[in-house]
Amino acid sequence: MTPDLRQLRYFVTVAEERHFGRAAQRLSMTQPPLSQAIRLLEETLGVALFARTKRTVELTAVGADLLPEVRKLLAQAEALRPLAQSLARGEAGALSLSFVSTADYGLLPQLLHAFAERYPRVRLQLAEATSDVQIEELVAGRIDCGLVIPPLPPRHAATLTYLPVMREPLVAALPASIVRHRAGSAPRDWLEAPVSLTELAQLPLIIFPRRLAPGFYDIITGCYGAAGLTPRIGQEAIQMQTIVSLVSAGMGVALVPQSLRNLRRTGVVYRPLEHSTPVVETGLVWRTADVSPVLAGFIDIVRAHVALLDAAKVVGRR
Repeated sequence: MTPDLRQLRYFVTVAEERHFGRAAQRLSMTQPPLSQAIRLLEETLGVALFARTKRTVELTAVGADLLPEVRKLLAQAEALRPLAQSLARGEAGALSLSFVSTADYGLLPQLLHAFAERYPRVRLQLAEATSDVQIEELVAGRIDCGLVIPPLPPRHAATLTYLPVMREPLVAALPASIVRHRAGSAPRDWLEAPVSLTELAQLPLIIFPRRLAPGFYDIITGCYGAAGLTPRIGQEAIQMQTIVSLVSAGMGVALVPQSLRNLRRTGVVYRPLEHSTPVVETGLVWRTADVSPVLAGFIDIVRAHVALLDAAKVVGRR
């Protein structure tokens, strides 16, 4: 038999009052049922909690040691209701979020900052992963949502919801040594001038493997194809940090999202592209039928971010 919370409250009250009569009065009950409840508690625990005389009630050594533990239990029980309400409102709990490495240099920090400000009690579990891995983790129920580069696999379209969040142009990441060599006596602003794909086509291209990021791969190679060019694939890497490091080492060039300018790496120069600039999209994906209150709160944050981006575009066109 397990003691109930009512018995534990009786125990704490008698321990504080050291008198059954005063304890009963404080509990708005008569003394006999209170004494009976304490005896039943002692029988349940198999120990004496109070040493009783005609005039005094004192805690036994066991009762004195047990008192702070019982107070903790009661405090935890009292916290259950507000905790449950916070969980229902999405103000507490945990959110597991995966993200592509391209989101780590602009979109992700902004979303996490806004979410932490509104929901400071939610524990975030973050993991970097390619889009294909995220989709499999989502379908298996091991993460709540992910920031991915579309498209989604058609076989999962019926069970997943996708929200476009941000579209940004690609820029060229070039080895600084090549830029300095080609600059020669060119004007200073040449370093910021757009570069053509015709210039880049002669250099090895560092790119994500298509099997891991088909959407991103196709955008980059399609950009070359639209210009009547065939890229020279030099190296493949699955993380943006690695791609930029290879560029820094002079292993080739890369086309990366504009936000990668925030990844400042010695030996790398970022240049805009001439003519029609391809864009890469990043969006949020989650299981349609499994939206917890915490996830709903994060989706609201993302939608608000999308609204701000849309508003900024309208202002920029004026």
